[in-house]
Amino acid sequence: MIPDLAYRPAEPTDHRGHLLDLYLPADSPGDRPLIVWTGGSGWMRDDGKDSAGPIAAIFTARGYAVAGVSIRSSGQGAFPAQLRDIKAAIHWLRSHARRYRLDPERFAVMGDSSGGWTAAMAALTDHDAPALASRVQAAVAFYPPTDFLRMDEQMLPGACREFNRDLGITGCHDDSRSPESLLLGGAIRTRPEAAAAANPVRYATRSAPPLLLLHGQADRLVPHGQSVLLYEALRDAGATVTFHSVPGAGHDWRAVLDPTNHDAHRVYRARSGREQVTIGRPGPGWDDVDRFIRDALAVRPQDTADRGGPRP
Repeated sequence: MIPDLAYRPAEPTDHRGHLLDLYLPADSPGDRPLIVWTGGSGWMRDDGKDSAGPIAAIFTARGYAVAGVSIRSSGQGAFPAQLRDIKAAIHWLRSHARRYRLDPERFAVMGDSSGGWTAAMAALTDHDAPALASRVQAAVAFYPPTDFLRMDEQMLPGACREFNRDLGITGCHDDSRSPESLLLGGAIRTRPEAAAAANPVRYATRSAPPLLLLHGQADRLVPHGQSVLLYEALRDAGATVTFHSVPGAGHDWRAVLDPTNHDAHRVYRARSGREQVTIGRPGPGWDDVDRFIRDALAVRPQDTADRGGPRP
C-alpha cells in the first residue's frame, strides 16, 4: 500500500480530506482496472480512506487496484466541497495512471452510506462530457442517501427516535444539526435548492454509467426507500442499474453481504427502459459486486486473474 498521496492541496491546512491510499495487486500484468473507495461517516469526518483496507484485500486479490480516498467533512467545507474532492481524486488518479499502471478507461467508484452518496454523485454528475478527466465507468453505492427531503417520511417505525437520541437532536434528518443539514450549511427544509442540488436522484439520465445499489430493508439510519428512489429514477431514465434489496440487513455492508443470510432477496435490473426482477438466495456477496464491475468495465477474467483472495 502506498499511503497518504496528496491529490490536491490541503484545505484547511490541518485536515486529511485531500489524501488517498493506493493499493496495488501483486504480479498483475498490464494496466489494472481501478476501484475508488470512500467510506461513510455522515460527512462528519475526513477519514474516508481509512476503511478501504478490507475492500482492497478483496479486490487486489482479484487483480484490481484500489484507491481509498478521504474527502473533506461537512465541518471543513459545505457541499459541493465533497463532490469536488472526489472528482479531484479521480482526476489525479487518471493523470497518474501510467505511473501506477492503472487503466484510465476502467475506473469504478464505490462507497457506503455518505460514501455511497459520494460514489453516486461522482458517477452521475458531468457524465455527458466524455473528455472530463474525473468521469468513471461504473459505480457501486451501499445504502446511500439520495433525496434528503424524503428521508424522514421513509424512516422505519421508531428509527427517528433512535436517530435523535444518538445524535442529540430532535428533528431527525430534517433537524438543523442533522448530517444532511450540516452538509448543506443549514436546515434542509430551509435550503430546498441546495438539497435538490445534492440529491443523486436529480442527475439520473440515460447516459449515466452502470450503477449498482445495495441496501438492507432493516436500515434504521438511511431508509431503504432512498435506494428505491434512485433505482426508479435511473430505470425510468433508461440507464443501466441493478438494485439488491436485502431483507433483515441494517446499515452495514457486512450485513448486506452476509453469506449466512438465506432469506430471499429481490434483485432489480434495468437497462434501456427494460426491467427484470428476480429472487436471489442466498443474499448478495462480493462475487456479485465483482461480476457487476467486470461487466460494466468490460473486464475479462484474464485481465483480473483470481488469486484466491478473501471470499464473502
